[in-house]
Amino acid sequence: MRISRIYHPDTLHPDQELALTPDASNHVANVLRSKVGQPVVLFNGDGNEYSGEFIDVSKRKVRVQIDAKLSMSLESPLSVHLGQGVSRGDRMDWVLQKSVELGVTEITPLITERCGVKLDEQRWQKKHAQWQKIIIAACEQCGRNVLPILHMPMDFQSWVNQSTQALRLTLHPRAQKSFRHINVGKDGVRLLIGPEGGFSDQELYQTEQGGFQTVQLGPRVLRTETAAITAISALQAIYGDI
Repeated sequence: MRISRIYHPDTLHPDQELALTPDASNHVANVLRSKVGQPVVLFNGDGNEYSGEFIDVSKRKVRVQIDAKLSMSLESPLSVHLGQGVSRGDRMDWVLQKSVELGVTEITPLITERCGVKLDEQRWQKKHAQWQKIIIAACEQCGRNVLPILHMPMDFQSWVNQSTQALRLTLHPRAQKSFRHINVGKDGVRLLIGPEGGFSDQELYQTEQGGFQTVQLGPRVLRTETAAITAISALQAIYGDI
């Protein structure tokens, strides 16, 4: 039997009895249909796991008794900050989920010239909360005990111009270098992926001025969601823990 992993946002410690959040309680009781006495693992993003068992399961409230703290890290030695052009439909959700599974450490959704999603500030806040839930669910599934940082959406140029010691990379099918021909240092990678339709000429110029190197994953033009996941996989395979 697979033991459920549940994110809990508060402080956790052994010998603690607590109630799960309403969303988590609903998932445990109505989706997983867990029973009293079944084991569970909680995590809150501090890098540890907390084992315990369900002591009360009802439709509206689930309570857990924690019995032990376990130090267990599945974090990659490679730090990857993904700057992802916001895409329409479920493409963005898919990129967030899979990039978390592949070990990305930070994600910034980017509003580009060809971004097909136009929202006001309040709706961006709502979208950010929705994306955060996707990240939490991905961590629950893949075993990570540290939540990747999800930044608020920001405009492309501001992100490109941010100061960083990380290696700056952006994908281009006609680039001269592949991932095997770059040197990734201890500060990791800042990876820039365009939206559907790619970057404009002005944006590509801005990346060059911002110190970004172009790299290619082969001669074919990949969809935005394919490009992000393939690039992270390649980086993790060569410099990380895959």
